[in-house]
Amino acid sequence: MNAATVPEAAFLIASLLFIFGLKRLSSPRSARSGNQLAAIGMALALGGAFLLPNMGHFGWILLAILIGTVPGWLLAKRVKMTAMPQMVSLFNGMGGACALFISLGEWLGGVSAGRDLGRVLPMLLGIVFGSISFTGSLVAFAKLQGLISEKPHRWPWQKTGNALLAAVILASSAAAASSQNEIWILLPAAAALLLGVAQVLPIGGADMPVVISVLNSCTGLAAAVTGFAMHNMSMIIAGTLVGAAGSLLTVLMCQAMNRSLARVIFGSFGLAPAGAAAAPGDQSMREIAAAECAIMMAYARKVIIVPGYGLAVAQAQHLVHELDQALEKRGVEVKYAVHPVAGRMPGHMNVLLAEANVPYPKLLDMEEINPEFDQADVALIIGANDVVNPAARTDVASPIYGMPILNADKAKNVVVIKRGSGAGFAGIENALFYNPKTRMLFGDAKKALQDLVTEVKAL
Repeated sequence: MNAATVPEAAFLIASLLFIFGLKRLSSPRSARSGNQLAAIGMALALGGAFLLPNMGHFGWILLAILIGTVPGWLLAKRVKMTAMPQMVSLFNGMGGACALFISLGEWLGGVSAGRDLGRVLPMLLGIVFGSISFTGSLVAFAKLQGLISEKPHRWPWQKTGNALLAAVILASSAAAASSQNEIWILLPAAAALLLGVAQVLPIGGADMPVVISVLNSCTGLAAAVTGFAMHNMSMIIAGTLVGAAGSLLTVLMCQAMNRSLARVIFGSFGLAPAGAAAAPGDQSMREIAAAECAIMMAYARKVIIVPGYGLAVAQAQHLVHELDQALEKRGVEVKYAVHPVAGRMPGHMNVLLAEANVPYPKLLDMEEINPEFDQADVALIIGANDVVNPAARTDVASPIYGMPILNADKAKNVVVIKRGSGAGFAGIENALFYNPKTRMLFGDAKKALQDLVTEVKAL
């Protein structure tokens, strides 16, 4: 092995570590080690880059690594679990920005002057997809962080404007590829940056899990094509892994919501048809006190807990596990029903409950748990809304009609912990809340669960 092959060997080993790390992320038991393997792989890839021929400016490179490492480490250490989705969006946007600036730097550095299509096309794709991913992820971050409203932002001629931006990107990319003036490349980059903003702004909060997956796939694609332009094997493999994983996750999320990708990108929840917000029948909600709810669960045979984003907001995952343990000490069978799009990103509830040391075998997905709701004495819903709304099965006028849901309404008794009577992300009323066997325990999830734990232990 000579000096020229050492970087390639480092990239190969790094790529293998990325693959093994991603594989181990498929299980909560091995996810920590998978993350560590991927981190070691990234360190190897960085080390290999220092050994590439004609590398220089090491001081500037080390400074850039320091600038990225310190805030990244601090943010990752301090972020709350409720803010993890927006953190993922922010980091994903940074990946898109890297692909954008690397490709842009290569282009403006005169590499495109030879007009080799094999290098020009990947750089163009890296610039366009990196730009869209960068600004789109920043908008998603702002929506999730509450910096801008999660509701769809729409304006006249919106779709026409987006189509024009796409046309500008294609035309200016062709002009940049054929012109000797390298500055032309700034036009498709600017148009793609605008398209990222214009495309994500009209998408509502209910579709954010899918949007995150799409943008993640876009970032992976941008990294992969940038790797082709630079003949960097580790970038190609890592980008392909991210792009493929993001694409597969997007398909799974769309299936879980019974929505096509086109409806997510070009439409949005929150635009309910007229009359879709009304719940059928009796419009009164029936409240329940914590003491009465505790008795109902303590003397039940089986309780199914349905976690939602309200649980994450209240940071009540440890209390729900404490309630679970208190009930099991009384001989109650407790399971958790996790919908694929519960929370703000895929797997949000699984990660949240795993942090509270809830045993993973108790976290059942929709297909596993739905047949068991008929035998449940109590379904305890904590901060979930649209994923348990029976309108998805019965109301053809509802914007969530056809979406697979958790069959919580089939339990013998339903208790909903909710801050107020407002609608969920989809902007529609939940018919389950007006069901005669449903009781509402209004209040912050953390306080409500603390009261339930206290009452169950006092019995």
